[in-house]
Amino acid sequence: MTAFSDLHLCPELLFTLQTMGYDQPTPIQVKAIPLILEGKDLLAEAQTGTGKTAGFALPMIERLSKTPATEEYHKIRGLVLTPTRELAVQVGDHTLAYGKHLGMRVISLYGGARFDNQIRKMKRGADILVATPGRLLEMVSQKKISLAHVEIFVLDEADRMLDLGFIHDIKKIMSFIPHERQTLLFSATFSPAIETLADTLLKTPIKVSTSTRNATAKLVQQKAYKVDNGDKSDILSFLIDGCHWSQTLVFTRTKRRADMVCDYLKAEGITAVAMHGDKLQRERNAALSAFVHGEVRVMVATDVAARGLDIESLPQVINYDLPNLPEAYVHRIGRTGRAGKEGMAISLVAPDEKNYLADICQLINKQIPLQAVPTIENGQLIDAKKSAQNPPSTRRKNKSGKAAKPKKTSKAKTSPKHLTQATGSSPSDPTTSTPSNRRHAGRRSLFDK
Repeated sequence: MTAFSDLHLCPELLFTLQTMGYDQPTPIQVKAIPLILEGKDLLAEAQTGTGKTAGFALPMIERLSKTPATEEYHKIRGLVLTPTRELAVQVGDHTLAYGKHLGMRVISLYGGARFDNQIRKMKRGADILVATPGRLLEMVSQKKISLAHVEIFVLDEADRMLDLGFIHDIKKIMSFIPHERQTLLFSATFSPAIETLADTLLKTPIKVSTSTRNATAKLVQQKAYKVDNGDKSDILSFLIDGCHWSQTLVFTRTKRRADMVCDYLKAEGITAVAMHGDKLQRERNAALSAFVHGEVRVMVATDVAARGLDIESLPQVINYDLPNLPEAYVHRIGRTGRAGKEGMAISLVAPDEKNYLADICQLINKQIPLQAVPTIENGQLIDAKKSAQNPPSTRRKNKSGKAAKPKKTSKAKTSPKHLTQATGSSPSDPTTSTPSNRRHAGRRSLFDK
């Protein structure tokens, strides 16, 4: 079995890794580190949670440390581009920790933080700069920093970069970087667009991969439940509360739905925070900190949080809405089942999302059966024995016009799937539904207001 000492890293890095508790390199580290140390361009496919940050940061630090900065101002010689602020912070923090015994100066730049504060951070320069494309272009365009001395360029989460439309920004940034450089492209998934980008940026690259293309982690148990759009919030509350989950990441398709679902959970007595691009950076930092440290049970997020969440063992992820890009599903559920620990990914699939589920199954080459919402017994999910194709049972309304609550049992909780209206009509999307079609277990949703 390969050890870090077999990868030809310097004693300072080996000591740092030992003090940080890194016992053995991951497969992507074993494959990537020697090639990067040789100065090769690299096209690497690795899922989130596989240790790819160390896979490029360690050899980059090793190479740059051979010619340390001799002036007070450190010229930028290593550049890492990331798609999100959270990922920029995470990569920057890890890289700084890896290089501390070699005096490596590492700084992160990203949007949402005050421009003048970040200029002050760069007053003495940086050996390695980790940045998001937009903020980096601002700095370079205003001549606050120079990329003329970059020796190693890393494009992290390249597929997500393309999903977010950063291709033009990347091309602009490339015009400021020397043509003679080492380029490393890391991506969780490969697509024709990634291949095209690699052909543009890399010179005779070495391709490495540690898993089946676009595969999901083997330790993640994937489930899909057939629901109506209007039932999603109540079912989400039912699952979290009934299973006593203490740390759950929930993904929605839009920022508005993230806020509304968060408010709904709070009204149900479940502590939650929302995370999306409209939040100020300090609000996003506070939300992430509260979630990571267990101060709240749930974080409801858009895909901005699918990358860059540095949580060692997130037990479950729930897709409140399925993403319209199947690759995004791989990134979302990559937040769980990490570091050799098991995880669970649950998708709430409305009738108009069945095509999204089919696209996801085709991408990951795995079938995810569409099931009826389960019951809960002693905090455990018990899959319904009835076929999901059978119509749900209806309940008689009480005098108040609300669906009557089911009788409580000592062992199992009844799924709210069986608490639909007696009218038999399909509830509409929760963001547009009316009081007449949003009644579950006798409770009134925030979406009714």
